[in-house]
Amino acid sequence: MDIPICDEAGIDRRIAQRLRSLRAERGWSLDELASRCGVSRATLSRLENAEVSPTASVLGKLCAAYGLTMSRLMHMVEGAFAPVVRRDAQATWSDPEIGFRRRSVSPPAQTLAGEALECELDTGVTIGYDAPPRPGLEHHLLLLEGRLAVTVDGRRHELAAGDCLRYQLFGPSAFATPAEAGAKYLLFIV
Repeated sequence: MDIPICDEAGIDRRIAQRLRSLRAERGWSLDELASRCGVSRATLSRLENAEVSPTASVLGKLCAAYGLTMSRLMHMVEGAFAPVVRRDAQATWSDPEIGFRRRSVSPPAQTLAGEALECELDTGVTIGYDAPPRPGLEHHLLLLEGRLAVTVDGRRHELAAGDCLRYQLFGPSAFATPAEAGAKYLLFIV
């Protein structure tokens, strides 16, 4: 089952505005940000001008440079805190180029530390992150359907439906699905 995607052009514009303001808040030039995150100056410029949609990998690198989780960044562009988040109001984002979809089931808020995401990866997908957005970030991943390999601290964990992987991020991580199975999972971030 595919997760419905919200107005991608609108969210891309809001992401672009937020990325531009984050860089301005820190007083960084595009060149400085490029050296901090390993993304080319040209790509950063195109992202900040909403000329291209960000990929999960690029957003991961930018979040690491800014010390934010991807969900925290998305919260900054998605709206205010509400105690009940109805499914049709849960913000979605996708990286159609690689087959990644994410729904912010319980978005972060200024007064709440945790958040919950519903994620889907198509078959044969690998997403790697060079660094965590914040060292020691706690994840609890519950695989609902399919198969998923998660690599944390150089250790690969093969998961099947119903398995839960709990870990803290201090270095690179990767999520991979085999050629014959995708994955749907819940990710709880504290």
